[in-house]
Amino acid sequence: MTHINDTPQGGGAEGHSEALVNRAEPLVLAQSARLQAALGYAARGWPVFPCEPDGKAPLGALVPHGVKNATTDPHQIAAWWRYHPEANVAIATGAPAVDVVDVDNKPDGDGFAAFNRLVRAGSLHGSVYLVRTPSGGLHAGFPGTEQGCGRLRSHFIDFKARGGYVVAPPSTVRGRPYVLTEERPVGTPVNWERVKRVLDPPRPPLPTPMSTGRSPRGIGALVDWLAKQREGNRNNALFWAACRAVESGAGSRELDLLVDAAVGIGLDEQSARATARSAARRQAVNT
Repeated sequence: MTHINDTPQGGGAEGHSEALVNRAEPLVLAQSARLQAALGYAARGWPVFPCEPDGKAPLGALVPHGVKNATTDPHQIAAWWRYHPEANVAIATGAPAVDVVDVDNKPDGDGFAAFNRLVRAGSLHGSVYLVRTPSGGLHAGFPGTEQGCGRLRSHFIDFKARGGYVVAPPSTVRGRPYVLTEERPVGTPVNWERVKRVLDPPRPPLPTPMSTGRSPRGIGALVDWLAKQREGNRNNALFWAACRAVESGAGSRELDLLVDAAVGIGLDEQSARATARSAARRQAVNT
């Protein structure tokens, strides 16, 4: 997946063809486009339902149970949009449709740095579509799963899956459209637990036994513990272990043992040595 380096800007209202001379015709076309889009999503097996015109809330008069009323039935969909042709189109997320990583763009911050961090970590690859949202944010769609929805508020990242929904193109909010920017026929599902570990890694548990004196004799326990760490926590674990080793009097030889253990569980040697040096510098400053 391509990194998103700049915050996308919200687009303007959809343009109309110069050939349209009747003022009523653009509205008719816009309404038709929404019905066609809803039917197109349904044809993929993605349940849809109508939301308020130019808004995100389910259109209660037609779908009193909100996302639970989502369907792929073309007759029901046609009836909804014939009754309310300007309604926005929403997709029920999760299997059999899509899971969506929602990158917020708000006055107090955005989720693009976190999104790019996930891309670099290999946690987001194989999206089936990318959509620029009216706020300048991003919806990245992936094959749907049975995972539940989630939120990482401090990172401005939401996860829309089973039980959730997203508003989809060609819908608008406050006159600004959702715009499809990339689309692929197949993709790879997101592992939300892995996403959370990358952005908010758990603190490594204390290894035992561990020497608390100034002797580096506890290095063996640290090496054994580090060798058992799994993907998503390895670099943080190396840093923590190196800090504890230096606290107990370890020198470069002992740190090399930790680096070797880190390489053995999949870390790049150059990165591992840089992490060990960083831990040693930090402990030197704190002593």
